[in-house]
Amino acid sequence: MFDRYEAGEQAVLVHIYFSQDKDTENLSEFEALVSSAGVESLQVITGSRKAPHPKYFVGEGKAEEIADAVKATGASVVLFDHALSPAQERNLEALCQCRVIDRTGLILDIFAQRARTHEGKLQVELAQLRHIATRLVRGWTHLERQKGGIGLRGPGETQLETDRRLLRDRIRLILNRLERVEKQREQGRRARTRADVPTVSLVGYTNAGKSTLFNRMTSAGVYAADQLFATLDPTLRRLNLADVGDTVLADTVGFIRHLPHDLVAAFKATLQETRQATLLLHVVDAADIRIDENIDAVNTVLAEIEADDIPVLLVMNKIDMLDEFVPRIDRNDENLPVRVWLSAQTGEGIPLLLQALTERLSGEIAQFELRLPPQAGRLRSRFYQLQAIEKEWIEEDGSVGLRVRMPIVDWHRLCKQEQELTGYVV
Repeated sequence: MFDRYEAGEQAVLVHIYFSQDKDTENLSEFEALVSSAGVESLQVITGSRKAPHPKYFVGEGKAEEIADAVKATGASVVLFDHALSPAQERNLEALCQCRVIDRTGLILDIFAQRARTHEGKLQVELAQLRHIATRLVRGWTHLERQKGGIGLRGPGETQLETDRRLLRDRIRLILNRLERVEKQREQGRRARTRADVPTVSLVGYTNAGKSTLFNRMTSAGVYAADQLFATLDPTLRRLNLADVGDTVLADTVGFIRHLPHDLVAAFKATLQETRQATLLLHVVDAADIRIDENIDAVNTVLAEIEADDIPVLLVMNKIDMLDEFVPRIDRNDENLPVRVWLSAQTGEGIPLLLQALTERLSGEIAQFELRLPPQAGRLRSRFYQLQAIEKEWIEEDGSVGLRVRMPIVDWHRLCKQEQELTGYVV
């Protein structure tokens, strides 16, 4: 679409410090992003500024240094760990004679590589089009206004105006498709709500171990790797918890500092699983030295998608990377679990997490003794399906005695379905 240089797989990285303290962790995260995109880093250029330069973002001397590094290394793309304005991008491209991509463009590229489902691809394309829309100016400077004349009279648009119209049309089409996807998801959520099935959504910083934990809890076989944004498309699995019953567990896309707003908007349908969850499992990399900043970054995105009022259970993952750390549950003043320490990789502490989930999700527990006549075998099998029978015996008259224990919501639902049930309570 653009009159630009083709992007390649070898890059010069640029990271500018805007504070007095040189935060090397931000730089290492940027390098991890570049690696996740499958790009080889040839050289890293750093510098310090009080504020971005309006023309090049960096100073003119630093811009020349970047251009020299491109020529010396033969790099085909320059990657900035910052958001660049369209004008800054164009100015740098003209100076370096190669493609220049900012942090937003890099994250969008990673998302485009990871998208597997039709919905995921649509969401990524929507975010990319919105990003591109701001960069169309002078993208076609080599084309003049369309010529008139007999047989050549056009709509009188410049190529730029034509592109803007095509972009608007494509964005409208994708939004309509995503709206249909959202309606389908909403139907599924409504069905779960009617059936009183709680939803637990995994959230957390990218590469915190959400998918590994998801696989450990559900044996789902979801792709998990030690890279940023390994998961893009949401996955739902059913989980059966003692005293709670069926629960839906949702694995979602990871968050990151300065997550592009276009992405948050594009992934609205996906993030809806998070917004309407009963409980959020906030997975945290306990071995990361920036643990507090990562938690704050996730909380910022949760507030942005209006999910910050949903109850949260913190999961401190990767304790196998800490010295002599044993799994445990931290509780608040009301004795409710608020934090679970575990390792999704080794499986240590998973039973504690299931126990904490049960405590957080199970409301009141119903306990009854029943006496079922011989012809009520179907009702007896329902209790077995719900895993609610604690004890069973045969009475002298041939009836079956049962001691059942189950969540009160399941009991009320069963009473609605089986009108005669209350008559069998002893």
